[in-house]
Amino acid sequence: MTTIKESKRAAQIERETKETKIRLSLCADAEKPGLRGSSGIGFFDHMLNTFAFHGGFEIALEMSGDLDVDCHHSIEDAGIVLGLAFGEIIGQNKNITRFAHEYVPMDESLAMCSADLGGRAYLVFNAEFANGSIGGYDVQMTKEFFRAMAQNMLATIHINLQYGENNHHKTEAIFKAAAKAIKKALTPAGDYIISAKGVI
Repeated sequence: MTTIKESKRAAQIERETKETKIRLSLCADAEKPGLRGSSGIGFFDHMLNTFAFHGGFEIALEMSGDLDVDCHHSIEDAGIVLGLAFGEIIGQNKNITRFAHEYVPMDESLAMCSADLGGRAYLVFNAEFANGSIGGYDVQMTKEFFRAMAQNMLATIHINLQYGENNHHKTEAIFKAAAKAIKKALTPAGDYIISAKGVI
């Protein structure tokens, strides 16, 4: 497994169930952003690499799952583990910008993500896909991935696909918008916590 260089903003999570076995390392300030490793699902790896690259993250992933059933458990559990890793980083560095939003176009598609990394878990997901898969990736799993990630990183994430036609383009625009919004929200904000309560 590729290891991640030590960083103050890094986390490693391991999770094993009867359905998946995952070891994931996340660095929020990567010198060489991208995905190292594989989920076993080609298009999902493409999305994770896109997410990592545009977020400035390095994700080292070692996992196996019950892909003989379908991709559901693997993608959802990857979202859980990635969310837990982000949650650890937020917990270690609470003086972050916290709120951010981004619009990202992908050819005919346009996606928006608005994020609040303030400790409240919620997902709003407004996107429609034509039924089907992209390779071994079920397009319905885009929502399940972000739901799992938002719940486990304790973040409020709103994703709105403004328009689009091609499932690949729509999905990629969503992952890029989410990556860029989370990256901006994680930006250090000085010596104080952006919360009227004084805590995140």
